[in-house]
Amino acid sequence: MLLAASLAAHGPLRVLDAMAGCGIRALRYGLEAGAEAVWANDADPDRLPLLQRNLAGLSGLRCSARTAQHLLAECLQRQERFELVDLDGFGCPTALLPLALEAVAFDGVLYLASTDGRSPTGHDRPAAIRLLGAAARAHPASWELALRLQLGTVARAAWAMGRGVEPLFSFSEGRTFRTAVRLRRRAGRGEEQQLGLLAHCHGCGAQEVQPLLRLRQWQPCLCLASQAQPRVAQPLAISGPLWIGPLQDPALLAAMASLSETLPGSLGAAGARLLGQLAGDPGVPPVCWPTAEIARRLSCGPPPLAALVAALQAEGWVALASGVMPAQLRSDAPWTVILQIAQRLATSAAGAAK
Repeated sequence: MLLAASLAAHGPLRVLDAMAGCGIRALRYGLEAGAEAVWANDADPDRLPLLQRNLAGLSGLRCSARTAQHLLAECLQRQERFELVDLDGFGCPTALLPLALEAVAFDGVLYLASTDGRSPTGHDRPAAIRLLGAAARAHPASWELALRLQLGTVARAAWAMGRGVEPLFSFSEGRTFRTAVRLRRRAGRGEEQQLGLLAHCHGCGAQEVQPLLRLRQWQPCLCLASQAQPRVAQPLAISGPLWIGPLQDPALLAAMASLSETLPGSLGAAGARLLGQLAGDPGVPPVCWPTAEIARRLSCGPPPLAALVAALQAEGWVALASGVMPAQLRSDAPWTVILQIAQRLATSAAGAAK
């Protein structure tokens, strides 16, 4: 709701809620966010009377009972566009993306949700090819992998229309993957550099990322596969194409947090905590390691995440706590450097405890 309110603060806000259910979110768009027009739609015709009753009295209201495909096709035919298109359904929404983007006004926002957790997290690789046009392999930052694959699909659909995209925020609790993307009139300079591939070695844990525009041979990953067969090159698990650019817009998130102070009840404790976590992690570089993975490769437990972040930053590396998944480190430091610093911190802490 804070996203919608921030859009309404900069001009008239028209909202298309394509899968409104009983209309709770559509009602909040009108009453709390200040939308001047709300079109609430649900594919179930038996739910239409309930939807109309729940939203009765809302100014600028339209209610309908069409499939999302028919609704979006109607908007395209009428050349009707909205500052916010809310597409929150079950499963993977890829098939709806071209029509959904056609319904978004320039500089408007597509708020997209997917409940398909198996395909983009590497648990159903054939389905990822069919639904996302991408490879998805098992990865320690699986929620972020799913979000990046989703963003990559949105970007490719927008670019095919001659448009550009700007991710505003992306988050998940492991079941639903939510992204908000601003649609630009045209792609920004170098925007295509944000589509690439992400490689992960399950043998040693190292990761590597490459943009598709500068794709070259992957560096072989030499790791200790076992004591009996040291330094054996392991095959890399490569996912993509996916979005390798920022996931969050910290300025927008800060504005949303400030706006929440003027809208009592708009943000609970959990929401405020999530907003702070996302604002502190723009999402680059696009590589993350869980502290559990670090612990598994050390002779003792891992150091506290905050201490590891501070130590890496002190040595000149980018280091952040991931805002997308808990207990994950984001850094541009080589994996060997991360392990060395983590080992040093853990050893020092163990010595101080004696």
